Amino acid sequence: MINVMLSGLGQGMLWAILALGVFISYRLLNFADLTCEGCITFGASISAMLIWQGWDPFISLLMSFIMGCVAGTVTGVLHTKLHIPPILAGILTMISLYSVNIHVMSLASGVEGTANLTLLKHDTAFNVVNDVLNLGKSYATIIFGIAVVALVVFLLYRFFGTEIGSAVRATGANEHMCRAQGINTDSTKIIGLALSNGLIALAGAMICQNQGYSEVNMGVGSIVIGLASIIIGETLFARAKNFAVKMTGIVVGAIVYRVVVALVIFSGMPSTDLKLMTAVIVTVALSLPFIKEKFAVWKKRRASKLGVQGDGEEVQNV
Repeated sequence: MINVMLSGLGQGMLWAILALGVFISYRLLNFADLTCEGCITFGASISAMLIWQGWDPFISLLMSFIMGCVAGTVTGVLHTKLHIPPILAGILTMISLYSVNIHVMSLASGVEGTANLTLLKHDTAFNVVNDVLNLGKSYATIIFGIAVVALVVFLLYRFFGTEIGSAVRATGANEHMCRAQGINTDSTKIIGLALSNGLIALAGAMICQNQGYSEVNMGVGSIVIGLASIIIGETLFARAKNFAVKMTGIVVGAIVYRVVVALVIFSGMPSTDLKLMTAVIVTVALSLPFIKEKFAVWKKRRASKLGVQGDGEEVQNV
């Protein structure tokens, strides 16, 4: 059980980076971006390909982030310059990345049409951290994941406190008002989408190095995991006002999600039912705000009803 919890915690730290990327597009920009499912594999493919070619695994993480920013920029240009609706722009980039990912992995293997790369014979960032700490892979994953997530949250907090970052947030809140204030909303959308998909690609690269392989279909369902993490985090930190606390809530939401998944798998559920279980968790997570609101209304009515009954009994006693 302890090993399962540690595994869920470590995986949660890695998927938290993806959740933060999805948070930028869906919450801050109010942009329904489906580039995520192709971009997470894109980051994994770039990282695996560079490691195969002898690059430092930490440098490959940075390159994955940069290439993810490029993919997000493509989605932003399709939407802002060609006026393609957000969902369709994301889908176009996502399906394009499927072919791009195969070509990227083919560059490493030298075989056209390669759909996966294994890193079992190569050093990864987690192997390096494990060799330094000598605490085991689970603890190395947790420690390295915490370090990267803390750095990402800190940098995002600093960025969104700048003039450009505030403009990006304002664009998602009220695009028309931003334009009235002279803000180039096309540029802010492209910046936000580039940053969002850069983080998603970084998460893909870290997940790839952690699990030891890159596979062309590894991003399927990733957008659902990101949204579930956001909903769980926002439900747990519903009263959070500070932006840093909100991002911390997203991280906690991702950890909770992965721990729940790990526990369900540990309970003996067949792997074929994992997608069904994921859908159930996401459904519950999406329903939590509604259930919480209804419970608050019921509680208020119950208190009011008890108060009325109490007043009636006092009148009778008098």
